[in-house]
Amino acid sequence: MILNKTTNELINIKIINANSFFKRFKGLMLKKDIDFALLFYNLKDSSIHTHFMRFDIDVYFLDKNKIIFEKATLSPWKFYKPKKQAKYILETKKDCLNLKIGDKLDFI
Repeated sequence: MILNKTTNELINIKIINANSFFKRFKGLMLKKDIDFALLFYNLKDSSIHTHFMRFDIDVYFLDKNKIIFEKATLSPWKFYKPKKQAKYILETKKDCLNLKIGDKLDFI
């Protein structure tokens, strides 16, 4: 689940931690649909791609304080690099979450 500390809203969505090389490498590739959010953290590079994906995604880039500083909506077969290095990246199906730049999150 996600706690939006800015709005005090609890968002009931399963969080999958991409905490291994394989999980980070595979990401959402080849998935037909998802009902969860994928969380990447402790990253050396914040650039992402949507190769081999089948649907549009929203990508939230967060700083070390878990504050969203950038959001991108990407279709399959795109590259994206945020303006600065992210500590966390949250990927969801497009329009799944109602989060805004400046929101402070916590992952439960």
